[in-house]
Amino acid sequence: MAELNTGGGGGGKKGHVRSKKQNAGVDLTAMVDLAFLLITFFMLTTSLSKPQSMNLAMPDKDQEKKDEPVLDVADDRTMTLLLGEKNQIVWYYGLPDKPIQGPTKVGYGKNGVRKELLDKEKTVLSKYGDPKKGLIVLIKASKKSTYRNLVDILDEMAIAKVPTYAIVDITPEENAMLDKEGLLTK
Repeated sequence: MAELNTGGGGGGKKGHVRSKKQNAGVDLTAMVDLAFLLITFFMLTTSLSKPQSMNLAMPDKDQEKKDEPVLDVADDRTMTLLLGEKNQIVWYYGLPDKPIQGPTKVGYGKNGVRKELLDKEKTVLSKYGDPKKGLIVLIKASKKSTYRNLVDILDEMAIAKVPTYAIVDITPEENAMLDKEGLLTK
């Protein structure tokens, strides 16, 4: 039992005889029980922070699908994003050895890579007319880019509603392209 003692009784003066006062006791058991009940209640009803994750479609691991022929994709449907250091992106439209447009250095955000993605999506849609033959984006991260850059570009893909994109290994020619733009230091 929890108890609160408030001090001793009796007088301190000589010559006067007084009756000794009883110690006043306050029982704290009910308050302690209530405190533990409240703590338990709030622990059980509070939702903990939920982990933040993004949806990422991964290819199937079926052996049968490996035997399917590789489809040729028109180079005017392909846009490649090279993630460099300093939170910068170099993009080109078409093939790396003979790009249709680019390479161009841009940043993140609505006036950067998002604007380019939306423009290219409109261009491809107007040319082919079929949403199934839309823009294909290849994302290639250099050794100097950060994990945050990859997450940011995946967010840009979701915002721009790009239906088809892939994360691919960067080639030495594309590393040279980043170095030419000043986004790859050795």
